[in-house]
Amino acid sequence: MFAPDIHDLARKLVEHCAARRTSLVTAESCTGGLIAGALTEIPGASEIFERGFVTYGNEAKTEMLHVQTALLERFGAVSPEVVEAMAEGALAHSKADYAVAATGIAGPGGGTAAKPVGLVYIGLAKRGGLVFHYKCMFKGDRDNVRAQAVEEALKLLLTLIDD
Repeated sequence: MFAPDIHDLARKLVEHCAARRTSLVTAESCTGGLIAGALTEIPGASEIFERGFVTYGNEAKTEMLHVQTALLERFGAVSPEVVEAMAEGALAHSKADYAVAATGIAGPGGGTAAKPVGLVYIGLAKRGGLVFHYKCMFKGDRDNVRAQAVEEALKLLLTLIDD
């Protein structure tokens, strides 16, 4: 279902987490569940994938992940502050060890000069307090932007869990 590079990354991540007995949770906006989908495509994912949240709208972000409305109003849904809050919220509402979150503008519309199409923030959180984000600028159409976001999220999770 997914491109071979994404499939291989997801397989490595599932194997990596299983060997370390760690678990994952996802919180997705622009990727609409594709990160969770890539992980659960892999046999054995049930050992490491705790749950996933698809919070496409702002109301879902506040209801499901407890992202503060003030953050959304001040910075917008596509921001470092919100993606970090999404990752923290996913951890808080799960038993997972690690969280990944994604929010961005996949296009074709919705972009501005300040936040163009292709801008994606990926947030990562580790139980115990570590939270950070990456800003990505992807090129291509909607499908390409979303696929690149999934790939980058899996790579970042692998790096985080390796540390």
